[in-house]
Amino acid sequence: MHPNFIVGIGGSAGALNAYKALLDALPSNTGMAFVIGSQIHPSANSQLAQILSSHTKMPVTLASTAMPIRANRVYVIPPNAGLLIESYTFQVASPRTRMNGQIDLLFSSLAEAMGARAIGIILSGYGGDGTEGCKHIKAQGGKTFAQDMSAEVDGMPLSAQASGCVDFVLPPGKIPAELQRLVRTIATKKKHDFDPKMFLATIGEGRTIVLAPAKQTLFTQGDAADTVFYIQKGKVRLTVVSEKGKEATIAILNPGDFCGEGGLAGQPLRMGSAIAMTDCELMRIDKKAMMLALHRENTLSDLFTAYLLGRNIRYEEDLVDQLFSSSEKRLARILILLAHFGKEGKPETVIPKISQETLANMVGTTRSRVSFFMNRFRKLGFINYGEGGLQVHSSLLNVVLHD
Repeated sequence: MHPNFIVGIGGSAGALNAYKALLDALPSNTGMAFVIGSQIHPSANSQLAQILSSHTKMPVTLASTAMPIRANRVYVIPPNAGLLIESYTFQVASPRTRMNGQIDLLFSSLAEAMGARAIGIILSGYGGDGTEGCKHIKAQGGKTFAQDMSAEVDGMPLSAQASGCVDFVLPPGKIPAELQRLVRTIATKKKHDFDPKMFLATIGEGRTIVLAPAKQTLFTQGDAADTVFYIQKGKVRLTVVSEKGKEATIAILNPGDFCGEGGLAGQPLRMGSAIAMTDCELMRIDKKAMMLALHRENTLSDLFTAYLLGRNIRYEEDLVDQLFSSSEKRLARILILLAHFGKEGKPETVIPKISQETLANMVGTTRSRVSFFMNRFRKLGFINYGEGGLQVHSSLLNVVLHD
């Protein structure tokens, strides 16, 4: 079972007693995983897992490359090695690349992998290793602890505290109770206050904001499916081209929608193209970052699943439209989808200067038929168009619903 939080624990000289005190006070069923990055001598480090196993009911294991990280377990850094966390597995860099930077390396990778579900604890030791790692954890929304004056060697705890990135200063034996309280508080708060849109905006690395002017192509059919786009502003049209070169519009996407998500299901290449219909602001999220975010945040997963279900329903409706509805109804439905209309009786601007040829391609009919129905809709007061663009009145819905 994946842990709900991963706790990184860093120490060097004088930290052994601190490790023991912390584990002695820890229950064996917290749902968390604990990773100890110690700077003590390699010969002593190799015996650390055995020594600590007598102070906890949790299994204590020496970490190794590709080892999965499980809840309610303690992991110890291998001798003379650097340890990183990638998703819920370890990567071991051996021999270590620098003398005293293993804890910064461990904590920084922990912050990237777990975000707000990362916790860092700095215990007794010389120097400032772990301070930069704590900064990374704080930047990603996680929490940090430092040992108080009970530390046998206070260099590392004081360095972390001086940076301003430490949330709690406690003796090791008091940290477990605060950990459990903190986790309960975070879980409750995230359940009630979690904002998926805000979370998407703070994923961190692997996310960039893209400004796309109208008619710009976001991705093309056949491109590598390695990113997901989240639409913050504007409208995006999804199209697909057949082997014979015929193009069809398969969806019109609005703010709050995703596109390009096929790569998350193993799709290696784009099966269609995405074009900005208006000036757009989008979030471009790397596949790895999106997969990690979905795995880490249940509420975000719920949002994404609801989007996918809603999208599939729209696709089914579009298919039924193409198979059974008249050109007139299909055009009316396309205009309503484009308008994303609001209150009854309120006309809303759609797309400035959208051509009848484009509408014809979207509807699957000829330009002359579109021109005929557009004139008819205008005479009936359903639409207006001119220099200000196209406006759609919600009463056009009557055309779609009328048998």
